[in-house]
Amino acid sequence: MGELKVLGFWASPFAIRPRIALSLKSIDYEYIEENLRAKSDLLLKSNPMHKKVPVLLHGGRPICESPVILQYIDEQWSSGPSILPSHPYDRAIARFWAAYADDKFGLALEGLLKAQSEEAKIEPLGQMKAGLELFEKALKDCGKGEAFYGGERIGFVDIVFGSNLGWVRAVESMGQVKLLDEERTPGLVGWAERFCSHEAVKDVMPETEKLIEFAKKVFSKPA
Repeated sequence: MGELKVLGFWASPFAIRPRIALSLKSIDYEYIEENLRAKSDLLLKSNPMHKKVPVLLHGGRPICESPVILQYIDEQWSSGPSILPSHPYDRAIARFWAAYADDKFGLALEGLLKAQSEEAKIEPLGQMKAGLELFEKALKDCGKGEAFYGGERIGFVDIVFGSNLGWVRAVESMGQVKLLDEERTPGLVGWAERFCSHEAVKDVMPETEKLIEFAKKVFSKPA
């Protein structure tokens, strides 16, 4: 099938997505950790437009953008467990929620990390809480009462949304705020535990303390 490589960065939720998908499919690959302050020639050559991780290299050919990579993996190795649902309508709904995870929830999470005052945190925090309540309902609708958004096993929405959980936990610890709440989002609390403890996830999900240290270096207000 050709040599398979993943260019990534340990703290990037986008970069752990291909690794989870490949693990679910039991596909071997070489992982290359990038230094984002001194990006490799391989990364710059592979993704000249955005110069960002992740990049999947399959037989020397680059595929960029994590949702695109996930769909490529699912189609290329179709004999393994499916990542996207089989029915066109269910696939469309999964793509909708994955896009929401990136376009709305992910931006709110980033805004909360960058906020330098309590006042600046109010809007992104409200957006995150509202988003989590929507994902609580979506878990019932997409998962049809099963353990994951993908049903009995991890699927497209699980990977895209779940890749943010390391940062959600870091934000909770840093801001002393509870985002995943047993009262408001009991389904998400159980789902998050199942997702993060899954064999395909637990070894690539960043540790909370390391993310907190990284966030303090990257997002702290200059003295």
